[in-house]
Amino acid sequence: QVQLVESGGGLVQAGGSLRLSCAASGRTFSNYPMGWFRQAPGKEREFVAVISWSGGWSRYADSVKGRFTISRDNAENTVYLQMNSLKPEDTAVYYCAAARTMGRGTPMRQSEYNYWGQGTQVTVSS
Repeated sequence: QVQLVESGGGLVQAGGSLRLSCAASGRTFSNYPMGWFRQAPGKEREFVAVISWSGGWSRYADSVKGRFTISRDNAENTVYLQMNSLKPEDTAVYYCAAARTMGRGTPMRQSEYNYWGQGTQVTVSS
């Protein structure tokens, strides 16, 4: 059974940092792009960041560019999201996802992902 399990969320003050992890099991995702998405209360889920299968390429939403860094450890089948300079508007449930297609660049649309984690809550207080 394929599972993506996020961890590392929590409550942090504005300006603080958190590091999210996404551990995959049931299959290897080392040949697939991996992404992070988030959903704030009352809003639709949105793209945050994506990393290519090799880790050599990444893309970010404009709202997090320069503050968040996505990385991966294919030997550990794990993806990370380092979040710095957090703002109250970063408050959301954060989801990791595995791309539907092997080796296809850095997809940003949710429809291009077919495995999702259960999410981890990030709350940033002002």
